[in-house]
Amino acid sequence: MRLSPADRALCDYAVKLTLAPGEAGEPDLERLQEEGFSEEALTIAVQVIGYFNYINRVADGLGVDPEAWMAPDPGEWRRKKADWGRGSLPSS
Repeated sequence: MRLSPADRALCDYAVKLTLAPGEAGEPDLERLQEEGFSEEALTIAVQVIGYFNYINRVADGLGVDPEAWMAPDPGEWRRKKADWGRGSLPSS
C-alpha cells in the first residue's frame, strides 16, 4: 500500500517531531499546508503526535507493560501487516 504525498508528508513530520522536535518548525508546517492541510488540521495533528509521545514516555518511565493486544507475537504482526498491505485492515 502506498501513501499519498500528503499522508507521506504528515508521517515524515510525525517522525521528525517525535525524534528531533527541536528541528521541527515553520518550514515543515508550510510543506504540510502545500499538501493541503489546513491550520486546524495541523493543530490537531501536532496535538495527537505530541499526546502519543507524551503518554508513551510516561508509560515507559513508570515501567508500564503494554496490554497483550498491543504486543502481538511477531508471526501475528507479520500476517496482519501482510493483510493490510493487500488493502484490508488488520483486525484487533
